Amino acid sequence: MRIDLHAHSTASDGTDTPAELVLAAAAAGLDVVALTDHDTTSGWAAATAALPPGLRLVPGAELSCVSPDGRGGEATVHLLAYLFDPDSPAVVEEQTRLRLERRERLRTMAARMAGDGFPVDADELMAGLPAEATAGRPHLARALVRAGVVSTVDEAFARYLATGGPYYLGRTDTPVRRAVEMIHQAGGVTVLAHPFARSRGPVVTPEVIVELAGRGLAGLEVDHPDHDAPTRAELRALATELDLVITGSSDYHGTNKTVRLGQETTAPEAFERLLDRAGADRVVTR
Repeated sequence: MRIDLHAHSTASDGTDTPAELVLAAAAAGLDVVALTDHDTTSGWAAATAALPPGLRLVPGAELSCVSPDGRGGEATVHLLAYLFDPDSPAVVEEQTRLRLERRERLRTMAARMAGDGFPVDADELMAGLPAEATAGRPHLARALVRAGVVSTVDEAFARYLATGGPYYLGRTDTPVRRAVEMIHQAGGVTVLAHPFARSRGPVVTPEVIVELAGRGLAGLEVDHPDHDAPTRAELRALATELDLVITGSSDYHGTNKTVRLGQETTAPEAFERLLDRAGADRVVTR
């Protein structure tokens, strides 16, 4: 079995619609794919409706969280949440808050760039987003590519939109401890996404992961494009020590990134361990 547990659609910052994503997953030879858009479940229905025979869909989301970094400060972390009840009141409330904040943040960033003479229109940018989509910096980056300001999304981030960049604005993410508890109460399981992807910015210490494991964290995303071999070995040893599920995923975003669906995969036995925690009946099949 080929299993990819981290992929994004146009419901957040991917370039494939949810329907296109599941068809692409089948074409890539996957047996299981997880739809994990940022802070939203709005793509689940369309992905389910388009699911081709033979492909299993794991409904999920990637939650934007803030965590103690283990050094006296804070770090941004991403939590992959799988197979939870999307109608849980706590989940609905938090995802609504995040979605509204992200949209206002993106509008403000675009307006600031327009005010400085960049050929972007904040109203036009926001009007082009589906009502339930989670707005993110990649949407503004693609607008800059279309306007000819930059050649690629990566260049847009490097020059203007990365954390600390001239047009970056922060946001108020979910405390990771609360997120783990929220998903557990909604019947789901959580995996810490790309936990030691140091190229993205500050990461948490192993001690923080130990604490989260004690609070119900189910796994670590070890095999990820942003983890080199020594990092994977470090995380694999930590996951084994804590009896956490070891997962692997592409973090596919369509043409926003160069990674391919199925570039990294999760072992079938690891997937079964996650299902044991949440229930195989929540996986969607045709």
